[in-house]
Amino acid sequence: MTMKVLVTGAAGFIGMHVCERLLARGDEVVGIDNLNDYYDVALKEARLARLMPLAGFRFAKLDLADRAGMAKLFVDERPQRVVHLGAQAGVRYSLQNPQAYADSNLVGFLDILEGCRQTGVEHLVYASSSSVYGDNRKIPFAEDDSVDRPVSLYAATKKANELMAHAYSHLYGFPATGLRFFTVYGPWGRPDMAYFGFTKAILEGRSIDVYNHGQLQRDFTYIDDIVEGIVRVLDKPPTADATPPHAQHRVFNIGNHQPVALLEFIETIEQALGRTAMKNFLPMQPGDVHATYADTQRLADWVGFAPHTPLQEGIARFVAWYLAWRGQGAGG
Repeated sequence: MTMKVLVTGAAGFIGMHVCERLLARGDEVVGIDNLNDYYDVALKEARLARLMPLAGFRFAKLDLADRAGMAKLFVDERPQRVVHLGAQAGVRYSLQNPQAYADSNLVGFLDILEGCRQTGVEHLVYASSSSVYGDNRKIPFAEDDSVDRPVSLYAATKKANELMAHAYSHLYGFPATGLRFFTVYGPWGRPDMAYFGFTKAILEGRSIDVYNHGQLQRDFTYIDDIVEGIVRVLDKPPTADATPPHAQHRVFNIGNHQPVALLEFIETIEQALGRTAMKNFLPMQPGDVHATYADTQRLADWVGFAPHTPLQEGIARFVAWYLAWRGQGAGG
């Protein structure tokens, strides 16, 4: 059965891929994005250009914090389900421009919740982040671990989203699912992410900054696995929680369950490019964490899937895309 799905952040990295997947299976997709200049707008426009010709897709340029605009969108479109991926992303940028995170991630998320409440949306799936775990040293990270000590404002807003969604689900009875993404990478990715910047710098013969002297680990998760998880979760709204107040709200980790040392990650990029990086070793950055590592058993139990793409395979696909994108004279 086809559905009408609202996808926020449709011109974003994950958003574009989710839209393509939903459209390919015959769903009607309404995409929104404010196309802000946090990173190269030309890349967002190029992603959008892939979506615009596809049957069943419509786009509206709209800011999540535009309360009246968002309310009108929900009333006019009446989506059955919502995949909320639009947000102000990035840990480090939250140190420079905290207001953007309040506007998009708090006010904007409240507008999404209100839209779902007012129009009877069947299921809201929203992006949380592995950042909520802070500098948790218990690994792997499990959904029941304490997430009360965020080390960045970005992480704090994502934890707030989980609390807000739980409250709305309890109060108004609509199902909501949060997905804690673990370092998503792949073709059409974000230029502010390390793998993108490393690749660009290596090709241009510039040195790369390696923080905490390379003593970091990340659970790198390939985009196709993320999309598969999102779609499967979207198709299975949560039932009432076993713990009072019995809200129809769930939170899942979605990561590769295989943390990789930063230096090994860089070596994988070097191998894919056939070049060696010049490394500039630096201390730990404010807001950063030492390691991320997803326990994905809960997700696997719920939808029968957990990410599994090997890093070498995913990086090879990203590099192939990046070389083609660069060959077109694109920036980023």
